[in-house]
Amino acid sequence: MSLRVLLIGHGRMGRLVEALAPEYGMQVAGIVDRGNADDADTWPEADVAIDFSVGEAVPLTLRRLAERRTNAVIGATGWQAHEQALREEIGRRNVGVIAAPNFAIGVNLFVALVERAAELMGPQPSFGAYIHELHHAAKRDAPSGTALAVEAALKGRGYALPIDVSSTRAGSIPGTHTVGFDAPSETITLTHTTRDRSVFARGALEAARWIEGKRGWFTMRDVLGL
Repeated sequence: MSLRVLLIGHGRMGRLVEALAPEYGMQVAGIVDRGNADDADTWPEADVAIDFSVGEAVPLTLRRLAERRTNAVIGATGWQAHEQALREEIGRRNVGVIAAPNFAIGVNLFVALVERAAELMGPQPSFGAYIHELHHAAKRDAPSGTALAVEAALKGRGYALPIDVSSTRAGSIPGTHTVGFDAPSETITLTHTTRDRSVFARGALEAARWIEGKRGWFTMRDVLGL
């Protein structure tokens, strides 16, 4: 039986998920957008929801999904201030959630590489760290959720020096993230470049398949076994 997917948001990412779902043996059961977002009773039954809507809508939408016992994959960003409260609420309900600032598999491997870099660079005070991210002009949050995750990865692995974080919003850039370590006579950089937004949709669909039958709060690290 095909996994039934409820799409939350039907912008560029929602439409990509809809187009790619059959490749993953899934069928779109329905779409939640501005027209029916406030009327959860009309939402069709589904096995999992994939949310690429807007950050301010996530807390209420996730609570409604939890009430319906529908697992969720959250790809929207800009809602992290509510994460702890949502984690606690999901912990009291019999549902599963995967939340990630970026569902591209390569980005999540990139963050794991950054963690290792932090361990190596932490004892080298002559190298100062920076993060620079670029996205399309319409992206609302800056710095990106991925940039914040990269910053947390550095600090979480013992990098204690200041980290400069900067953002660029221009044109149609899908997403580029660079971590640099600069010393007086040399520079080390790690860069992940997204060429096509389909990587986010494919990662979300992989996550939707993985979360089937699971309960609790997860990230893409869990999906990838990192």
